[in-house]
Amino acid sequence: MPLLDHFHPPLSQRRHWESFHAAWADAMARSLNADRLPPHYVAEAYVKLSVQVETDVGTFHENGDPADPVGKVAWQPAEPTASVALLAEALETIEVRVVNDEAGPRVVAAIELVSPANKDRAAHRRLFVAKCASYLQERVGLVVVDVVTERSGNLHRKLLDALQVSVSSPALGARDLYGAAYRLRGDAPRFNLDLWVEPLTLGAALPTLPLWLSDELAVPLDLEETYRAACAARRIG
Repeated sequence: MPLLDHFHPPLSQRRHWESFHAAWADAMARSLNADRLPPHYVAEAYVKLSVQVETDVGTFHENGDPADPVGKVAWQPAEPTASVALLAEALETIEVRVVNDEAGPRVVAAIELVSPANKDRAAHRRLFVAKCASYLQERVGLVVVDVVTERSGNLHRKLLDALQVSVSSPALGARDLYGAAYRLRGDAPRFNLDLWVEPLTLGAALPTLPLWLSDELAVPLDLEETYRAACAARRIG
């Protein structure tokens, strides 16, 4: 299924992008839960519609050994697009969390589907980048997918700038579309940021990215499979 432009006619006049992004997030969660995640992990889709639209897929680890896939064949991702040393001082937590210290689920991975509202003004871009940086600081595996064609502004590049790293990476242009996976590993005060970046092109198939559940455990996030499922769910194609 080729990547379509959901933000310009004719498709934007026939289908609401908010509905499609919700379907895509749900398709990702279904795919991960069906045959990707080990036992004791579950993916849930969250869609928040307000002034700013957010579409996320969260992966949670419940009780059990996170490194034990229990019968599943370990999936090995490709080598990272880049790997760069990162100082702990470059990361700031710009949020407040209330944590229940009783046994319960904890977020280990997140998928962010960029919306037009994430890119439409500087304040929204800063909030999105701060959220992603906070995920990485807490060692949450992160994937960011940007297929928004009606707004310029590269949140992948801004995230690298916020982390104060200079690294050669594809898809750094203001209007580039991309899927990017991130893993932070190592110990304070020096960490290593690994990233897998795939440019996305209208009319072309989508790639598979690694979704890191821990420093050593990743599962495949098949953007093509889930995009196709979301298009079918909304009768697009």
